[in-house]
Amino acid sequence: MSNIRVQRPFRASITSHIKPVERIITRSRPEGIRQLRSDGTPNWSQRIKKWAGDIESLAKRPVISVQRSSTVMDAAESIASYKVRGLPVLDFNRVYGVVMATDIVNYLGGGIYYDIIVKRHNSNIFKALSEEKISSIMSKSPTVVFTSESLEKVLELMVSRGIGFIPVVYEDGEIYGVITEHDIVAMLQDKKTGIKVSSIMSYPIVAIDVDSSLRKVAETMIKFGFRRIILASDSYIEGFISAKNYVSFFGSHRAFSYLKSTSIDDILNLPATEILDSSFATIDADSDVGEACNTMLSNKIDWLLVVKGEEAIGIVTERDILVALALESV
Repeated sequence: MSNIRVQRPFRASITSHIKPVERIITRSRPEGIRQLRSDGTPNWSQRIKKWAGDIESLAKRPVISVQRSSTVMDAAESIASYKVRGLPVLDFNRVYGVVMATDIVNYLGGGIYYDIIVKRHNSNIFKALSEEKISSIMSKSPTVVFTSESLEKVLELMVSRGIGFIPVVYEDGEIYGVITEHDIVAMLQDKKTGIKVSSIMSYPIVAIDVDSSLRKVAETMIKFGFRRIILASDSYIEGFISAKNYVSFFGSHRAFSYLKSTSIDDILNLPATEILDSSFATIDADSDVGEACNTMLSNKIDWLLVVKGEEAIGIVTERDILVALALESV
């Protein structure tokens, strides 16, 4: 069933493979799947080194970025226009910070940054977006790598620090490009890894009710550190909402058509179905990880629903693939 776009609710056993997010404390994975080597460094196999390109060739250019003086609206509009999930924040063409879509979700109702909107802007969504500088919510000491460093160093940083977006800079600190988890996955296109998708997938599937509000979506993403939230009803997966799509709802200005006042509450109280994406790709549990990479790349997505027969049993993401390559056990 790999490489199939699902345009309808996908049947799954809610009792065994889907759990309401309220019952989840940590994101469950197979026992031992997160164990790195005792020295804390990934165990990159020779085949990965053989496939790897150099950082300069892998890094994305030109760089989609915002400036230190940019507003939250500027960043949201860039994410919506260019369909990226992260942006370097530049000061005289040097990396001053990094802002991810999840940071903006945090600001737009999901976490502690939301207090800025309530207390500083009196919940006025227009002021909150057009007056607040992106520096208020960005990561101020981002991880960067030099163009001269090895790909193994990049992979080690991504896994050990739990990041999937790293600016690449020249020795003088000037921005060269960015390298992401997606770029690593692209290295595995048309490759056979010998690793089954089922051995690295995330399970159980964590979901919230399809009748939830956008506020609930944002709060759940930030509370559990998810980039996407699956929405389900009864024994069906109805679709998902990603952090990028959530931010794009604001960045495209589509959210403003729902306003009855200037309050962000008008938007956060909307049903999540307003931005639900009901089209997603699947991969069979016994498929090779390389095939999962092909499916992600051909569909321009960063996750897949893992199925066994007619049943959804987990999800696999670019992050899962990245970590799998670093594990001593695979």
